[in-house]
Amino acid sequence: MRHLLREWQWQGRRRQLAQLQLLVLDVDGVLTDGGLWFNPDGQLQKRFDVRDGLGLKLLQKVGLHLAFLSGGRGGATEVRARQLGIEHCLVGIKDKPPALSALQEQLGVAQSRTAFLGDDLNDLAVRDHVGLLLAPRDACRPLRRQADAVLRHRGGHGAVRELAERILQARGDWERLRRHGWRDRND
Repeated sequence: MRHLLREWQWQGRRRQLAQLQLLVLDVDGVLTDGGLWFNPDGQLQKRFDVRDGLGLKLLQKVGLHLAFLSGGRGGATEVRARQLGIEHCLVGIKDKPPALSALQEQLGVAQSRTAFLGDDLNDLAVRDHVGLLLAPRDACRPLRRQADAVLRHRGGHGAVRELAERILQARGDWERLRRHGWRDRND
């Protein structure tokens, strides 16, 4: 029953997903599972899902602006952003709405064409600044309840990829990729 409810949430969102121009992602708990690992030297390490990364590359290829917006710091996020070619990697942000609004203004993107994927209470603050507020399956309960839709996958374990596929399906780009695959060419 819960799965059917989640799918119902998505049915009314296809048009919004198709019209997105900016996808903003929290990092810890969305691109990662939220765990923090430290090596013996005290350096922070994070685990990122490679399929989430490909999903982001696919969204870039169809012209979507992507951004990481995180309250955390540590270097791993910036490294991952560089690997994926994410131009807008905002870390150490304690108040997300002003940073998000500044990014939207810089890119000339309306709130209605912006989606935010977050997992915790600090992500609720962007609710009035985006057209879609989305959450992974394991987001905190208040965020899941206020989100426009909840993904089936957990943060750091395919949630971003699932969202990428839903966006690509809504835009009509998924079928070609599903049939023919994708090649990363420098064109």
